[in-house]
Amino acid sequence: MQRLWLIFAQSVTVALALLFVVSTFKPEWLSRTDGKTPPQAAQLPFSITGAPTAPAIERTAAVPSYAEAARQALPSVVHVFTSKEVKAQRHPFQNDPLFRHFFGDRGGETQPERRASGLGSGVVVSQDGYILTNNHVVEAADEIEVAMHDGSKHLAKIVGRDPETDLAVLRIEAGKALPTVTFAENDNLKVGDVVLAIGNPFGVGQTVTMGIVSALGRSHLGINTFENFIQTDAAINPGNSGGALVDADGNLVGINSAIYSRSGGSLGIGFAIPVSLARNVLDQIVQTGGVTRGWIGVEVQEITPELAESFALPREGALIAGVMRGGPAAQAGIEPGDVLVSVDDRIITNPQRMLEAVAAQAPGRTVKVIVVRKGKQFESRLQVARRPNSSER
Repeated sequence: MQRLWLIFAQSVTVALALLFVVSTFKPEWLSRTDGKTPPQAAQLPFSITGAPTAPAIERTAAVPSYAEAARQALPSVVHVFTSKEVKAQRHPFQNDPLFRHFFGDRGGETQPERRASGLGSGVVVSQDGYILTNNHVVEAADEIEVAMHDGSKHLAKIVGRDPETDLAVLRIEAGKALPTVTFAENDNLKVGDVVLAIGNPFGVGQTVTMGIVSALGRSHLGINTFENFIQTDAAINPGNSGGALVDADGNLVGINSAIYSRSGGSLGIGFAIPVSLARNVLDQIVQTGGVTRGWIGVEVQEITPELAESFALPREGALIAGVMRGGPAAQAGIEPGDVLVSVDDRIITNPQRMLEAVAAQAPGRTVKVIVVRKGKQFESRLQVARRPNSSER
C-alpha cells in the first residue's frame, strides 16, 4: 500500500511539472482549437501589441485665445522704477544719554542716508510721452526711470498727482512716437467679462494674467477718497500697480491699483480704477497740472438702521454730521442732523455718492440741493467751492 501511494505522488509531481513547462513555453498548446475567439480577446478594445489610440474629438468651436488682445496692449505698458533718499534709523541706544556718556555719539547728530528703490507699472496714453500710473508708485520719488516694451529706458518727470484717486501722470521725452493704449468705451464693462492684467509683478518682467470682472462699483474699502473700483480675479501682485487692465479686445478698461491680501501675494481679489475716472483725472492733470473738484463744506456719515429708527431719518441719503462755519452749506442754511438726498437732481443714496456728486460740480457753480429735516423736505441753492487738496486740509 505504501509503495502504491509513493508511485501516485511521484506521478502527480511529474504531471504538474510538465504542465508548468508547457504553459510557460508553449501556451498555445493549451488554447482552444475549435476556431472560436476566446472570450478574453473579444473584450479587448485595442491590439495588445500597440498603444491605445484616443478617439478623434470633433471640435465645434475654436479654443479661445487672447493673444491678439495681449499683442495690441503689451507695447503700451511700461515698467516704472523709482528711487529716493531716506535717512537710516539711529539705534535706540544712541538716543540714551547714559550710553552716549560712556561710548560717545558715534553716529553724530546727522543720520546717514541711503537710497530706497521701488517698482511699478504704467500705461502710455499719448504718442508724445504721457504715462498714466498710480500715485503711490511715484509718491515722494526723487528719480523716476521708465523702461519701454522695446527695452529702451528714459527718465520721467511728474506732470501731476491726484492722491484722492491714487492716480499720477508722468512724461518722458523719447524723441519718437510711442505706442499707445486704446481706451475702451465708458460703462460697457459687465460682470463676467474676460479681462487681462498687464504689468511687472515682483520685477520679473512684463507679465499677462487673465481673469474675469468679479464686481463693479466697489467702494467703502478705505483705499482712496473716491472709490469706484473694478474687482477682478486676474492675478495682480506687487509691481502690477499702475499697469493696464484690458478687455478681450485689448482696450484699456482700468488701471491696476490694489489687491486684497494677507500674505502680500495675489488671492484673486484685485482692484482697478475704471477708465472713465482715470481719463477724467488724466485730462485735468494734462491741462492744468492738477485736479479741481467741488466742495460744500460738510462732514457726512452713513445712515445706519439704528440711526434711522431712533431719529426717524430716511433710509437713504447722507447724514450731515458737521457743517463748516462760513462754508457753502452753512450759507445755504444746511444744519447738522439734516439728511442730504439730492444734489443737482442727482439722487444721493449714501455718503460716497454725495461726495462724488459734489466733486463733479465745477467750483463757482450754483446747484440745487434737497434736504430732509425732521421728516420734511426743503430745497435750497448753494454755490459750490473748490475742494481743498490734502495738504491744505
